[in-house]
Amino acid sequence: MDRKDLGKAEDRMVALPIDAERSTADANQGADTRRDDAERSESDADQGHDTDQTGSDADQTGSDADQTGSDADQTGSDADQTAEDRDEADAARDQRAADEDQAIADQRDATAEGAQEAYEASRLTRETTRIHRLATHEARARSAGARVGTAAERDATSATRDETARRRGARTPAIDRTTAASEAPVAQKTVSDEEFDTIEAAVARAREHIRARAEADRARAAADRERASEDRAEAARERARLQSELNNAHLDDLTGAFRREMGRLALTHEIDHARRGDGRFVIAFVDVDGMKTVNDREGHAAGDHVLRTLVSAMRSNLRSFDPVVRYGGDEFLCGLGGADLEEVKRRFALIHRAVQSEVGVGISVGFAALAPGETLDDVTAKADAALLESKKGRGA
Repeated sequence: MDRKDLGKAEDRMVALPIDAERSTADANQGADTRRDDAERSESDADQGHDTDQTGSDADQTGSDADQTGSDADQTGSDADQTAEDRDEADAARDQRAADEDQAIADQRDATAEGAQEAYEASRLTRETTRIHRLATHEARARSAGARVGTAAERDATSATRDETARRRGARTPAIDRTTAASEAPVAQKTVSDEEFDTIEAAVARAREHIRARAEADRARAAADRERASEDRAEAARERARLQSELNNAHLDDLTGAFRREMGRLALTHEIDHARRGDGRFVIAFVDVDGMKTVNDREGHAAGDHVLRTLVSAMRSNLRSFDPVVRYGGDEFLCGLGGADLEEVKRRFALIHRAVQSEVGVGISVGFAALAPGETLDDVTAKADAALLESKKGRGA
């Protein structure tokens, strides 16, 4: 072998280890790449499982919210039942009062004074009963309002659950593919083909169960939403009915002012409120001037228009919480707390001008400020006396 051939042989001997190292490095790099791919697939699968868990948590939250809504509905039903029981008790009390009135009428031998006292006691019983029944109507109206809010919340919860189930259903195929891609290489390396087929079949059944459950969740959410919508509509109808009954019970049909019985209750409440504050409270006793003349000359429809105009003017110039009570015929009582006498007089001067400008007639007003120890009847009597003096002074 000459020197040239010896040099080539040496070069080949040097190259062999280098080629071996290069092949080993390539093999290691391929293994690393496959391992990274497997880890990435496993990470994607884990993320899919995390998404499923989030969906399950959302479903549980929705179920809890539904249970809360059901509990609130039950509470509302219990409140309605209690209100119905109170109505029955009040009706029985009314009947007893009517029986007492009849008994009084039948007692011809009783003295006039005794009969009058018995009748007054019976009247107070009936008035108390009416107040109780009005309070019951208000409680039922509030219960109906609360049930409307509960139905709306249940509707929103159902919509959220429906959307969660839809998203889970849409993600299921992608999760299945990711899971299969990540599990297949590992399973093929550690189990036989037969065992792998068995595992794959079990996984497929599990996925099908998940899909079926998601579909059932969607159907249940849709049913819940429909039921909540029906509940909301029924609660709204019940609330409107109760509100109508309440209005008819204590509001004057013509003017919308309080009827006398409920108005007395409202005025007494304002007096109690004033006593807890600065003690200032003024009663205004209002009467329309020349009401009989209007009815005789233009008819009762024109008189009704005058009364509605007067109440509208008072509503516009008084505060929203100041009670306006139709005391009888064309007479009205108004109560203003936290106001002094001069301020109330200025307000009613504006009301007088507004009514006169609209219908061509004026009003007379008697004012009385609440004094310590006085009742509603006391201050009303003072205002009535002041009204008479005012009409005499103006020749109305």
